Formats: sequence, C-alpha cells, structure tokens
Amino acid sequence: MTQFYLIRHGEPQWDVNEQYKLKGHGRDLVPLTSAGAKQVSLAARDERLRDAELIVSSPYTRALQTAAILSKELGLDIRIEFDLREWQPDLTFEYDSLERLAELGSDYDAHHGVYPPGETKLWESKELLRNRVEKVIDQYLGFQKVIITGHGMAFRTLVGEKAEIPHASISEYTRVNT
Repeated sequence: MTQFYLIRHGEPQWDVNEQYKLKGHGRDLVPLTSAGAKQVSLAARDERLRDAELIVSSPYTRALQTAAILSKELGLDIRIEFDLREWQPDLTFEYDSLERLAELGSDYDAHHGVYPPGETKLWESKELLRNRVEKVIDQYLGFQKVIITGHGMAFRTLVGEKAEIPHASISEYTRVNT
C-alpha cells in the first residue's frame, strides 16, 4: 500500500496570463505569487510529509515551483510527470481568456465531466483525466509515501471532492499495489 500526499500548488500569479495575452498551454507558465510560495513553505511543515521518499510533480510552472519549495524544505528529489498536468479545458489548446475557461468549466460541470451520448466536447472528460493521473500514480506503488504536486481539478477527480481544493492544501490518497 502506498500513501500519496496530493498537494495542490500555491496561489498562482494569474495576472501574467492577461499581461502577456497567453493562450492554450502558455497559460500554464505562470509562477506562484509570494503569498503562494509562503503557503507551500507552511505546508512543508506538515508532519505527514516527514517520511516521504519522493516528490512527483506536474510539469506546469506553478506545480514545479511548489515541488521545488517542498524539495528544499524536505530534502527530497523531484520527478516530473507530463501526465500529471491539469485538466484540459480545451483539447485544441486554443482557449485564451479567463472568460473562455469559465465557459468550458461550466459546460464540464453541467455535464458532470461526462460527454453526452453521441457527443464529444472540447474539454477532457473526468474519465480521461482520472485514467491519465492514475497511470502515473501506479508507477510509484513501490514506495511507501509519495508527495505529488499538481492541480485542483486533477486531485478532485481522484479523491471525489466536489468543492474547490484550497491552494497548498494536502489531500491523502491511498492506493494498493495489486
């Protein structure tokens, strides 16, 4: 059995997106705010993380910065996994505003993350997201305790949480090696 500690990234500096008019995956380059970095430093003090063996991170800047802070505080190596990236609101990678992101997120929520029969949507379904993240997690079942830094929607899908997961919070997720 492996205990995973899912740590959502700290507060991101979203205004960078609007300042540089970023679109698609360019929107995922934003760093943490100074408050976000402090959130992660505080999370690193959580006793549950003391015996962790490794940090596995999403490739997005905000998650990598979160992993770097944790690595410094806990003395752990980081592995980067592309498939730990956040939920993809637009599989064409063309969305370019918070308004469009909100529209796609609302459509996802209206359909509970499931494509209607006979339809496909621009957004990644809950099933696709969960399968993608679980495949990564399964690679680390040989460890006892692993920290994963990533994103709210991906973690919500794993743990069944309906509400927004706060920045730099820790969710426990246990997976059994079969």
